[in-house]
Amino acid sequence: EKPPNPDQFPSWSFESRPFFRFEIIHKSTKSNARVGRLHTPHGIVETPGFVPVATNAALKGIDFRKIDRPSNICKDMSVDGLGQAQDNNGSKQLVFCNTYHLMLHPGTDIIREAGGLHNFTGRTPRNNHPLPNTLSGLGSHSRSGKHGGPFITDSGGFQIFSLAHEKGVWEGKKLKNKRQQQGELKARRRGQAKNGWNVNLSGPDTVQISEEGVTFRSYRDGSKLLLTPESTILAQKDLGADIIIPLDDLPSSKVSGVELEESLDRTHRWEARSLLQHLKNVNDQAIYSVIHGGTNAILREKSIKYLTSLPFDGYAIGGSFGNSRDELKSLLGTIMPMFKQLPNGRNDNPRHLLGIGDEESIRSAVSLGIDTMDSCFPTRLGRHGTLLTRNGMIRIKRGKYTHAFGEKIDDNCTCRACSSYDRAYLNHLFKANEPLAVMLGTEHNLQYMKILMEELRNDIIEGRI
Repeated sequence: EKPPNPDQFPSWSFESRPFFRFEIIHKSTKSNARVGRLHTPHGIVETPGFVPVATNAALKGIDFRKIDRPSNICKDMSVDGLGQAQDNNGSKQLVFCNTYHLMLHPGTDIIREAGGLHNFTGRTPRNNHPLPNTLSGLGSHSRSGKHGGPFITDSGGFQIFSLAHEKGVWEGKKLKNKRQQQGELKARRRGQAKNGWNVNLSGPDTVQISEEGVTFRSYRDGSKLLLTPESTILAQKDLGADIIIPLDDLPSSKVSGVELEESLDRTHRWEARSLLQHLKNVNDQAIYSVIHGGTNAILREKSIKYLTSLPFDGYAIGGSFGNSRDELKSLLGTIMPMFKQLPNGRNDNPRHLLGIGDEESIRSAVSLGIDTMDSCFPTRLGRHGTLLTRNGMIRIKRGKYTHAFGEKIDDNCTCRACSSYDRAYLNHLFKANEPLAVMLGTEHNLQYMKILMEELRNDIIEGRI
């Protein structure tokens, strides 16, 4: 069955959104890189920008208020008004949350009752939801909205399909092995809940795909759940993120040929259904499509042509990227120029790369025209003792840092770890499993990513990229 044609969507859905727009400030003459501003209901996001992942609506080891505070780095940049957006309160941090986890706990109904993710997490309130009296004494940095920023949520499909596929998830230098992958998903081959429930959570028999949607088991209590293109949108309406993502079919990286094309066609039908559900109640939310097709350039082009013909507000690039950085770079080098051929200004919509967060891949993606990218890679590294610097990664638990008195992690960083502590003390904190180590490592790596993206924007403006 073919997915619906563009003319089956209401004409008003192709019009610009008053609450969301992407403003391109500068295009490189040296590459496909561009600098822009993503205008959302909860502030402006500077692009290219890195998007940290708050899986359970929380960044592990760090308060949202830390990342929502404005940065003073590069605030003197001034090209076509860009400096104003960089300075002080102009720029906000986009944060990625996982619908799959939030559906299972605490439940999207709970978050809806709280007034959405922004109220629930204490970031900028959106709908003036009445707050309990017990929150009235939280101070100026509470739910008053003094700081805060936008959220983006996924459909939940990635986590569900990852339970079905016995494959690694590439990130950084090598494939994560199966045990690491399942640990991130809070899944085991034999999972046991507090009530004694015990069942296989992963493998090809635990997830069933039909035209209606995908059926899976909760890792919390073993209950069977059905996720459909419509139900994921309704869940994301409850969450109230600024940007939402439709349900897509994520086949194994081993799938190819006719099976891969069938999966792509199913993805297109599902994404169209998600979009139609979204348009019933836009709720000041933007929706991105997800471009699929694996490493097959012909199917990627097919996906780009179809999904960009629909009234999506932006384009995410997902699916299999191959098994190495070189394969990812080659794939993006093939498909990103396809956006240039799009009519009616669709090339000017924002582009998001799903699940990539290592520096080498980010630099390649930015030069090829990616605007934002999300990953839990930097924060995971930080809380386990691998710290990012201009001179490469520092594995702070190593014995050579035991006597590294007076040595900062990075001389160019102003985070707490760099401004207040030396490598010797951080080595001690991580070896002693002190909670402070997780906080400092996470904060440092997020600050490093913020500096990296600001420098990349500056390099694009000044013609070095």
